[in-house]
Amino acid sequence: MYRVDEFRRRFKGAALITDEKNIYYLTGFTGEGSLVITPSRALIITDFRYVEQCQRQAPETEMSCVQANLTRDDIVKKVLIDEGISELFIEDNVLTVQAYNRLSQKLEGVKLSPIDDTCRKMRVVKSEEELGYIAKALSITCQAFENMLGQLKPGITEKHARAILEHEMALCGSEGNAFDTIVASGANGSLPHAVPSDKIIQSGELFTFDFGATWKGYCADMTRTVAVGNISDDLKKIYDAVYTAHMSALEAVKPGMVCKDLDAIARNYLEDIYPGAFGHSLGHGVGLNIHESPAVSWRSDTVLEPGHVITIEPGVYLPGLGGCRIEDTVFVTQDGYRDVCTVSKQLLVV
Repeated sequence: MYRVDEFRRRFKGAALITDEKNIYYLTGFTGEGSLVITPSRALIITDFRYVEQCQRQAPETEMSCVQANLTRDDIVKKVLIDEGISELFIEDNVLTVQAYNRLSQKLEGVKLSPIDDTCRKMRVVKSEEELGYIAKALSITCQAFENMLGQLKPGITEKHARAILEHEMALCGSEGNAFDTIVASGANGSLPHAVPSDKIIQSGELFTFDFGATWKGYCADMTRTVAVGNISDDLKKIYDAVYTAHMSALEAVKPGMVCKDLDAIARNYLEDIYPGAFGHSLGHGVGLNIHESPAVSWRSDTVLEPGHVITIEPGVYLPGLGGCRIEDTVFVTQDGYRDVCTVSKQLLVV
């Protein structure tokens, strides 16, 4: 994994990369540090804890270690002086004001400018290697969910259910959770981002799980809503509506589809049955971050293309009654899509 040369082809100038996900994407280094890219050099600046790790993971990149009397900004200054560079581009959405002020004082006479979205544009279309990592993360996610189902029963709490699921993901090989696991049962299901609580799971409820494993730094994202015992006709109607919306949008995924039009397929269907109950976007991009480009929302004019990885996750949320969401992470292919999630989307009863 070495993409510095591609970055240079796309971006002309000297850049200081401080987003750790971008550093990993460009060099393969997963530790803490910064990356300086100039027309002729690529230098990772880190500390003693990561020296050997950096040498192993990023052998194609220079490495410099901070010392008690040598800061990151000192090293950056020397690089710029050596190469006669008077403008440095920074990730202004990552660098704190405090860090910016320190850097500005150290680099007196150097213009600090915001970097463009070169890294974002590079990351939005996944390589075959990246798709393989996401597919592996999704495989772990699906297997963990299947393993958990037999352990769910009325009487345990939402927190307990989360612990079972996350334990199973770890046992299946996940490097860590892609995000904070969402677990919501009964009336809590009307909260799209519910935090697992001490609420006890009861028969007759819908139970939503939104979770994901990671592999080689790449994320998975999946949501399933299951029935705990027999549920009411009203809850079954909610599930059926979300399932239909999900499948309709999923089957429309293909290159050339405009994201806001894809969103409208699910949104218009659900709005006719449950007005105002589907308030978030249909989906989002997935990669090194759990939320990245492209956005699949009513505001997005992005046109899907092969290599995009997106979620399809319509939901219905009715305060006092509960809610339902069904989500898969899918790959946009040359002629449609590939759905890597293997867990059934039909209503599962535990």
